[in-house]
Amino acid sequence: MEPHVFAAVLAAAALHAGWNALLKLQLEPLLAMTLLAGAGGVVALPALMVFGWPAAAAWPWLMASVALHLGYFLALSEAYRRADMSQVYPIARGGAPLLTALAGVLLLSEALRPLQAVGIAGLGAGVTAMSVVGRRRNTPFDPRAVGFAALTAVVICGYTLADGTGARVAGDPHSYAAALFVLEGIPLILVALWRRGRAGLRAMRPFALKGLAGGAMSLASYWIAIWAMTVAPIPVVAALRESSVLFAAVIAVVILKEPLQWGRTLVGVVILLSLALIRLG
Repeated sequence: MEPHVFAAVLAAAALHAGWNALLKLQLEPLLAMTLLAGAGGVVALPALMVFGWPAAAAWPWLMASVALHLGYFLALSEAYRRADMSQVYPIARGGAPLLTALAGVLLLSEALRPLQAVGIAGLGAGVTAMSVVGRRRNTPFDPRAVGFAALTAVVICGYTLADGTGARVAGDPHSYAAALFVLEGIPLILVALWRRGRAGLRAMRPFALKGLAGGAMSLASYWIAIWAMTVAPIPVVAALRESSVLFAAVIAVVILKEPLQWGRTLVGVVILLSLALIRLG
């Protein structure tokens, strides 16, 4: 992987952790997710006007991704409703690179170098371990929260493969990314209206500016990833994005005031070493 692609995906990981942190601030997770997805669509509209709709061959992948993203939003918001970010986020993201690497090799014939494969395995294990050491002491174990987080990991694998393939088929990752963000928020808004009614929309109004910021961060993060998957192996890009757990750990401690534990630091070293292996591979 070229150095500029590697650096860009790490920047995307930091942005991803940032918008996820907003889901734990002062608003019900489902409404927060709806606000961010809707805001991302609004921010993407000018880009869609510039780049246009993707080629027809990409639309089956695009529609599959929209459906999978709806499942992602619902599963992740439910997991956040039940547990700390430091527990949910690593589980949701930790299993995804391993599943994506396996599916990418078996289904898409993606080539991985030995060091990259070892790095992806180490990263997935480290990210998952972060959820164990990151759980608050004396916090009850919630199997449903873990279940929703694990489901999120499966869905992440699905939409990553769909978007990587769709962007390649489209021949233009920018038009694909813009179309995806404009479309993906619509189903979630309808679900929020069905579950919460107009009262839910009114509850989001005070957070409009924060929602726009989070939507822009989400857009930039995944736009970079979609572009990267057209110039680098999908499993490698998917794995690098999960380094966002390091940024999420910092956010959880500094902003969300969750406790700092030495175990997180040790696992963080494992994740950094895994990133180094992926880069060297």
